[in-house]
This record gives sequence, C-alpha cells and structure tokens, in this order.
Amino acid sequence: MAKDTAPRWDRRMRQRLARGEAAALGELYDRFAALVHSQAHRMLDDQDAADLVTREVFAQIWEDPEAYDPKQGSMRSWVAHLTHGRSIRRLREAAASSYATEHGEGSAPDPEELELRVREATAAARADYIVSSMPAPLRQALKLAYVDRRDYRQTAAELGVTEDEARRRLRLGLQLLSTARTGALDGAAPPGYGPAR
Repeated sequence: MAKDTAPRWDRRMRQRLARGEAAALGELYDRFAALVHSQAHRMLDDQDAADLVTREVFAQIWEDPEAYDPKQGSMRSWVAHLTHGRSIRRLREAAASSYATEHGEGSAPDPEELELRVREATAAARADYIVSSMPAPLRQALKLAYVDRRDYRQTAAELGVTEDEARRRLRLGLQLLSTARTGALDGAAPPGYGPAR
C-alpha cells in the first residue's frame, strides 16, 4: 500500500470521529485497546500506568481526531505512535518522581540512564508491535522455533511446509524483528507513522 493512501476504514473512522460519533470511538476502542494497553504495559511494566495511558490515548483521539493524517500511515500506526509518546512521557515522569523520592526533592535522574531505559522500553514495544503485525505464517514459525524450542525441521513438519520454506519464514521473521532494536536506537516510534514526539 502506498504511504499516501490510508485504508478506507481508517479514512471513514477519522470522519466519524470528527463528527463526534460516540459509536465510532467505541468501535475504535474495541479494535485497538488491546494494542494500546499491551504496548503501554510492555514499555512501563505497570498495569495501572498502562490503564492510564490507554484512557489518555483514547481521550486524545476523541478530543482531536483530525490530528490523524491518513497520508502519514494507517490508523493503527497512529494509535501506536500516540501510545508510544504517552508511554515515554509516563516513563520519564515515573523515573523523575522515583529519583526525587530517593534522593530528595529537586534532584533529577541521570539523563543518560533515563534515555537508556526509554530506548530499552521502546525496543521491547517495537518488537511486540512488529510480531503482532507480521503475517501469521511468520509469527507461527517464530513461535515454534523460539518459544516452543523447535528446530527448523520440526517447525517445517508442524507447519506442513518444506524445510526451505520454514527457514525462509524464520529468516524473514528475524529480519523484521531486528528492526525493533535499530528503530529504538533511533528513538523511533512503532513503524508506519511519523517520528516519536
């Protein structure tokens, strides 16, 4: 799909939200709440903070649906981008608050250490996003090989494909996953939408 055209559903959803249709927000929530919550939880490692980020993201979408630009990517990518930004903000606030509690009011955490935590959280969230977005055959091959500890021959047999096809799926899945760390080092949000804010 060309980057300058969003799927019809995305464009229609933006229009419905802009008209103030509460049902549209409910539909959007049903479609993306699990993505938002899991991404926030992966970055923050805190259930309550992930719940809060989820509420904030959908409130932001409701308040300003026209901030979504279909020319920049899909609605899914935009929602992930908003989640990434909110999660980073929460991560920085939590680190600053924790540091101030431990070291006294007015002190701040080491910026390099904080940036490392943000990058690690971003890499983990990007990896989750990439895995959840990749085609099912690649995801299944990776699960069999790396979660269930099967070799490529066993993976091929369980998937009912040739050994060459199993190796191809594993290689492609790993290539996709390798971009999670690279993007995190660049400070990038999940793929497909604008730069991290």
